Amino acid sequence: MRNIVIVGAGAGGTMVANLLRKELDEEEFDITIIDRDEKHHYQPGYLFIPFGIYSKKDVLKPKREFIPEGVNFVIDTVTNIDTKGRKVEAVKGSYDYDWLVIASGARIDPTEVDGMMDGWRDTIFDFYSLGGATALRKQMKYFSNGKIVLNIADVPYKCPIAPLEFVFMADWFFTVNGVRDNVEIELVTPLDGVFTKPVATKALSKLAEKKNIKVTTQFALDSVDAKNKQILSADGRDVGYDLLVSIPPNLGDKAITNSGMGDPMGFMQTDNHTLKAEGHDRVFVLGDATNVPASKAGSTAHYQSTTVVNNLIREIDGYDAKPTFDGHATCFLASGFDKAVLLDFNYTVEPLPGMFPFPGMGPFDLLKESLGNYWGKMMFRWVYWNLMMKGLELPLEPQMNLAGKVRRYVEQEG
Repeated sequence: MRNIVIVGAGAGGTMVANLLRKELDEEEFDITIIDRDEKHHYQPGYLFIPFGIYSKKDVLKPKREFIPEGVNFVIDTVTNIDTKGRKVEAVKGSYDYDWLVIASGARIDPTEVDGMMDGWRDTIFDFYSLGGATALRKQMKYFSNGKIVLNIADVPYKCPIAPLEFVFMADWFFTVNGVRDNVEIELVTPLDGVFTKPVATKALSKLAEKKNIKVTTQFALDSVDAKNKQILSADGRDVGYDLLVSIPPNLGDKAITNSGMGDPMGFMQTDNHTLKAEGHDRVFVLGDATNVPASKAGSTAHYQSTTVVNNLIREIDGYDAKPTFDGHATCFLASGFDKAVLLDFNYTVEPLPGMFPFPGMGPFDLLKESLGNYWGKMMFRWVYWNLMMKGLELPLEPQMNLAGKVRRYVEQEG
């Protein structure tokens, strides 16, 4: 009997467990998935909690609902990984493996920013955790006058469009509550625009301007002065706030750092295309745990799961891993007023206008607001729970398809 161990039962780990169990004989391969938490969190739903659209019950389900029969689900906290001895060490015991899949995710750490904890859950909140989103809901519910600042502390961070999505939804929220004229909204980012690529940045910047959202760029956060309600940059600038919505530094799992396997931020050093861990034999990585320059998002983990499973099976069969992951990500951005924007991109091709997923048919519009995109966004939770987490087929190819994109942009990129 050969052992496959998966560290992390979030989106990436769960999808891999389902796909592997379908492909590998139970009499030959034992599959174990380890996670510290019994509850599966639908993380894209956190952002809707501050606006009263979702509540806690909408984003939580038992993980056991998604772990397939024939996979051992262990509740334990991984503390160290010994890749030479092929052993995963945890609080309750150790687990030997022949192949390892690391899907340990990312975590926020507000203690990394000087002064941030002085105002934490008082005038400083996050929506990247369930507790943070729930606490922020109480603040948003009664906020009717003043300045809200959404600040990105550092890169990389989970879901690159989430900051923009939050300020767009805040514009909608305060408008429908009749207080938008009394509320100033500002997005403060270390990037040189609202997104990382020029075509999308231009389109999304126009939306931000239309919604009267101020954007401050190239703001490298140095510290927070909670007493005077200011964030301070490394180059001496400051931005005042009444309510600070922070995206604190995102770091890899502590077990990765403890094992000496991560980069300086604790993310696994991973081959961009094969998703093999660099310098570690028989180890694959996916999702937020990797340091590949792709979006840390559920769709990315979905696309990566195909590469990880196919390459792991290739190694079992005595073949080299193939470089099939192209950085593909597909992201819905809710923009308020029953509209959303859809972005589809990869390592080399930025988000472009067009139709998705079927060329010329859609039903979704790329890089522009539409009602159809909004329903796609709201439908995604059902797709996530009922299809993605169970390893079922979706009409989404792992590799990005240029068909349906506006050709003039593609040609300019080339």
